[in-house]
Amino acid sequence: MRAPRTIAIVTGLILTLTGCNATASISGPDPDDAAAALATALGSGDFQAVTFTDATADEAKRSYAKVTEGMGEVEPAVEVAGVEDAGGTATVQLAWSWPLGGQAATQGGGGTWAYRAEASLRLVDDKWQAVWEPTLVESTLKGNEVLDSSAVAPDRGRILGAGGQALVADRPVERFGIDRTQVKPARAGESARQLAELVGVDAAPYVKQVEAAGEEAFIEVIVFRRDEVPPSVDPRNLAAIPGAIAVSDDLPLALTREFAAPILGTVGEVTAEMIEDDPEKYQIGDEAGLSGLQARYDDQLRGTPGVVVQAVDPDGSERELFAEEPTPGKSLRLTLDLRLQQAAERLLADVGPAGALVAMRPSTGDILVAANGPGADGYNMATFGQFAPGSTFKSVSSLALLRDGLTPSSTVPCTDRIVVDGKAFENYDDYPAGGLGRIPLRTAVANSCNTAFISQAGKLSDDALVDAASSLGMGVDHDLGFPAYFGSVEPPASETEAAADMIGQGKILASPMVMATVIASIQSGSTVLPRMVKDWEVEQADVPKLAGSEATQLRTMLRGVVTSGSGSLLADVPGAPAIAKTGTAEFERGGRLLTHAWMIAGQGDLAVAVFVEEGSSGSGTAGPILESFLRTAR
Repeated sequence: MRAPRTIAIVTGLILTLTGCNATASISGPDPDDAAAALATALGSGDFQAVTFTDATADEAKRSYAKVTEGMGEVEPAVEVAGVEDAGGTATVQLAWSWPLGGQAATQGGGGTWAYRAEASLRLVDDKWQAVWEPTLVESTLKGNEVLDSSAVAPDRGRILGAGGQALVADRPVERFGIDRTQVKPARAGESARQLAELVGVDAAPYVKQVEAAGEEAFIEVIVFRRDEVPPSVDPRNLAAIPGAIAVSDDLPLALTREFAAPILGTVGEVTAEMIEDDPEKYQIGDEAGLSGLQARYDDQLRGTPGVVVQAVDPDGSERELFAEEPTPGKSLRLTLDLRLQQAAERLLADVGPAGALVAMRPSTGDILVAANGPGADGYNMATFGQFAPGSTFKSVSSLALLRDGLTPSSTVPCTDRIVVDGKAFENYDDYPAGGLGRIPLRTAVANSCNTAFISQAGKLSDDALVDAASSLGMGVDHDLGFPAYFGSVEPPASETEAAADMIGQGKILASPMVMATVIASIQSGSTVLPRMVKDWEVEQADVPKLAGSEATQLRTMLRGVVTSGSGSLLADVPGAPAIAKTGTAEFERGGRLLTHAWMIAGQGDLAVAVFVEEGSSGSGTAGPILESFLRTAR
């Protein structure tokens, strides 16, 4: 028993002596403090708290700035991962971490670049000093190499239509501009003026932009689709302008410049305003959606840029150190039908005034066409226009009258003229004389007798038209994921207003989209909710239900418009029997009284609205466009 005790005492003595030796070995300055100060300085770029063996703090700062300048505004995190004290010298393991994911705010970079580097410390005059060398920043740097980080643009998501057809995809373009590296500074402004005049843009602002740019910049003046470059902008004329060049590229574009342009929007270089509003997201040279769906869904379509970090030597040679691949953008799926959209745009191409055509499927609400004619001048009239719908609104008024107790056979007075509270209302100029007198409601609908409908206005409650409109999908707003105007139907403020509302004037407003929705709801027998963005979820509002019997009676009366009324031009269109309603609405412009021309129709699983801002009549101006579209859509 005594032997183990002796061993224990000896062991304790050995431990005590070992402890004394350890204390002696760490006497003097601790390299850990110097290592921590160096790591802090490398993270901040401020070296005032660090003493170097062969450089001043300012010299180290300048050298560090030169090595890391190409990393942009990203600040690294630097920590001490370990210190090995060799007695008089020490080796410091530095853990570097560049949060390039944060660079997504400015350059769109992604990922974190993490690695180890080594630093050397020397004990000089009882004080640890660091040895400055670029390998402190990155251990493989050689000679005068510096770091350079750049974003890698992702592939932009496509915009797809019905059946997955590409409505917007990368297409070849030519970018024209001035390359400042190829023109003397004193000549740059004159070159800019000549190029602007050659491509047909305003010269003054472009000259100012070129003169203010850096001497290594490329300043774009215009982008043309490759097959649309004007003949005058040929290589010979371009070569005659010092510094003028063309750069081949691909951009996400629709099939043609006009194709659904007000809806789809454009992609281009971000504007100064965009950068100012969101500097964490955009920087000069970035491309993003500038308008339409391209802008609204830019985050989805744009994807996540990647990043590459390289070591670059003075002669421009590059060596990759880190790379994070970009994540492509996600495609946006729409209901637009490529063939039908093109057909509608062809039909509107030769219409002088502004015009629009919207077509949808009553069974689903899918918008197949949202076309705007060239007269719309880039305005999205098809889904967001706000115009008096004229007599096409009688499809709504008819529902209100049915709910008030009338039937298609009920007789109503159709007179030449009717006066309401001192305001005279008349029928359209060529109203058939044989259609006057006490006539069935279905005949008043077929012939579009204004006075017959106005005669019933005083019998309706103030909310009758509001409720009828909402049952047909009009007057109740929804966020559909794209610009959509559902119209305005409010209780009338006077007898005169109530009279005008019955015939789609007064304060009634509608878009072509919502009038297509009205005829679609009648055709389907239930309230239709339009849809264009497939992945956008929206629920139908709680509206008065459209009864099956009501829809049947409305279809019967609107079929009469085709068989014996103003929509007779659709009578021989092949396919299922068509229903329709024509309309005009008066408006004043420049002291002149003009008319909007409308026609809406349903045939099978198709509902269509055509609007022309200035026309003679619904059947004469909008009708032929609608007829041709129905024939094309078969």
